[in-house]
Amino acid sequence: MQQSTIEKSKLITTINPDSPIAEAYRSLRTNILFSSIDEPVKTLMVTSCQSGDGKSTTIANLAVAFSQEGKRVLLIDADLRRPSLHTFFMQSNQTGLSNVLANQMEWQDAVHSTSIDNLFFIASGPTPPNPSEMLGSKKMNQFIEELTAHYDMILFDAPPSLVVTDGLVLASKCDGVVAVISVGMTKRQQAKKMYASLEHVKARLLGVVLNNKKKKSKEQPYYTYYGTNRRM
Repeated sequence: MQQSTIEKSKLITTINPDSPIAEAYRSLRTNILFSSIDEPVKTLMVTSCQSGDGKSTTIANLAVAFSQEGKRVLLIDADLRRPSLHTFFMQSNQTGLSNVLANQMEWQDAVHSTSIDNLFFIASGPTPPNPSEMLGSKKMNQFIEELTAHYDMILFDAPPSLVVTDGLVLASKCDGVVAVISVGMTKRQQAKKMYASLEHVKARLLGVVLNNKKKKSKEQPYYTYYGTNRRM
């Protein structure tokens, strides 16, 4: 992958691995692993309250961080309504998850290699008429079960949890969930509502990432992670 392509993809963990932001993603990776020692996380979903909070950028860089540790990682764009991850990796979105769940192709044929060692990607595919039903289907359960035998970490980029129910449906199927909140954009009541919604479906919320939290110095905005022992 050429440098210009990487820059467009916003993968700071690849572009500038020594930067404070890249280090924050590695810290997020470590916190996730240590927050689940007794119940290891193999399937992880990242969601947010609304579009523009930075969930896709977060999960893409987190996937890179896991792969840099030597884990075999599969990143899946499960936002079947407004997918974006394929642009991060300059991949086609003509086929993907929706085709697999509709029994139109085998999941192995939907997997794309990336230029990053150990990191593989499945695009969302064409937008189906019934995204929530697809993600909540028995086919999805079978799909996840098969993937766990082939990958060390499976990461899902889900739609905003307050916009549609898709993410909540998927959250109940994953080992853990990380919520992204954008400082200055996400309202406190929105965060509380998202927390209640995830709790209602018995999702295992591992923690919250504060996106765009300014440092006191003149450095760039960075990500801060809080475990669920901190109340929203």
